[in-house]
Amino acid sequence: MQQPDEFETLATAAFHGERVAARRLATRARLPEAQALHQILTLAASQGGLADLAALLAVRTQARQLDEERRAAHRAQQADQLAQRKAQRTPPQDRWRGWFDGSAHPNPGRIGIGALLCGPGGERIEISRRAGHGNSGEAEYLALTALLEAAVDAGAHDLLLYGDSQVVVNDVNAGGEATGAIGLEEHRARVLALMEKVSTSRLHWVPRHRNGDADRLSQQAIEQSPAEEED
Repeated sequence: MQQPDEFETLATAAFHGERVAARRLATRARLPEAQALHQILTLAASQGGLADLAALLAVRTQARQLDEERRAAHRAQQADQLAQRKAQRTPPQDRWRGWFDGSAHPNPGRIGIGALLCGPGGERIEISRRAGHGNSGEAEYLALTALLEAAVDAGAHDLLLYGDSQVVVNDVNAGGEATGAIGLEEHRARVLALMEKVSTSRLHWVPRHRNGDADRLSQQAIEQSPAEEED
């Protein structure tokens, strides 16, 4: 008579379909489920070219161990990738960091620019103001320019820059190449010159929901009335 732990060993080694077949056999033949499962696995061993049930259990135990190792390696890889993404989303606190956003309402229309500059010593500079009229690309560039000018004034260097405009981020990161965003050439030249002053060579794109402070400041600027702006 098979012991409970022996049945657990068989049940662990059995595939789902084999366990279902064993339950059906037990019902049909009025056998204990353990005995039915033993018969089903013995048949599977012979069909697989294995000498006996013990050989089948050994093969499946090894396969299960290999599968667990692969799963563990996959989980470790996912955890590492998640940690890397989290680190990228969290700029280091020991460097100057800046976020920018520009809005045009309508497009083209009134421009509002917003930017946030944070320093390693706890410095925090917010920019929120109207910047005339233009399109969204000009608005983003004007916000970035204002951020860089503030960084120069604050003595920032090795600055990490973040924005949610792929047009501006890609245009700036293309550097001095002739192919760039049409109509924004002067803005790009101004930005590149300012980036040299703060020892920064690249912008980093972030989705809008991770650029909340700069977006809030740009929208706040748009909502200002002319009288508030003059004050």
